[in-house]
Amino acid sequence: MNELYSIGDVARRTGLSVSAIRFYADEGVVEPTGLTEGGFRRYDVHAIARLDLVRTLRDLGAGLDDIRRVLSAETSLHDLAVTHLRLVEDQLRQFRARRAVLRTIVRQHTTTEQVSLMRRLVSMSDDDRDRLIDQFWDFVTDGPDVHPSQVERLHSRRPHLPEEPSTGQLEAWIELAEIVQDEEFRTAVRDFFHRTFGTEQGKLMASPEMIARVERHRKLLLKARASQQAGVPADSPQARDIAERIAVDSAEVVAAMTGEHDAGKARRGIAEFDRNGKATQWRAKATGLKLLTRYHSLVATVNGTPKPDPDPEQAAAIREWMAAALRQGTN
Repeated sequence: MNELYSIGDVARRTGLSVSAIRFYADEGVVEPTGLTEGGFRRYDVHAIARLDLVRTLRDLGAGLDDIRRVLSAETSLHDLAVTHLRLVEDQLRQFRARRAVLRTIVRQHTTTEQVSLMRRLVSMSDDDRDRLIDQFWDFVTDGPDVHPSQVERLHSRRPHLPEEPSTGQLEAWIELAEIVQDEEFRTAVRDFFHRTFGTEQGKLMASPEMIARVERHRKLLLKARASQQAGVPADSPQARDIAERIAVDSAEVVAAMTGEHDAGKARRGIAEFDRNGKATQWRAKATGLKLLTRYHSLVATVNGTPKPDPDPEQAAAIREWMAAALRQGTN
């Protein structure tokens, strides 16, 4: 026997209010299975299941017309889910963008004009973002006679915002888009680039062969960085081995540039790093790198990739760690 339940029982089973069940009946979405002699509505288990589905679909944002089509088999539940998933994902992207803008406003002293700019930045298309970065690097690299591979390498270091970025990625993109349009930042990076690559030695540094050598040396420095940050003692054989390898490789890089190979000089240069104020001098010299370091750090955050080389303060600490490693047993 098909048991019938009162509207109160149906409300308890489905979590819907009595008024909501009446509404769905009056709208022809789920009508009662029958009526008592006194006109009270009764529902069987099939009607209850349909009402439970209605509640779920409503919670997911489906409209009454969509629900009617599903219940009447005019459209499949799968097709409805696909449609609403697209809507929900679009809304999520909008909410992430809004949250990123709001968090940036809270963190900074943002003007009304800046709020509008931020909103436009997070709404940019991939082509718009690429165009903005290209304009930045075109400005920075205009002038010096630098090997095209170096210019191409710089242009390749660009942000790629994923389809579903996190709030942190959006915030990083907002900051990145702002600084590459900032005249002071653009000019400072351009001046640094011209000083670094405008000389004959700088042109040699920008050649494909030297870029490959420098990349190899960078990987050795990253190994030193990982060891230092992992707490490997500077007076350990592991630290000394790493520092020795870096000294030898440094000598090879210098030899490729000047024709002079002197591993002992390279070793002394590392070992004496924090003596006679050299650490302070190195930090001051590296200050110009902070701008590019910030750019690459933001790009890494947007792309969800590991952060690039350490900032000057961290780099100085790593150099001091290597210096201590090379000095062990020599004092």
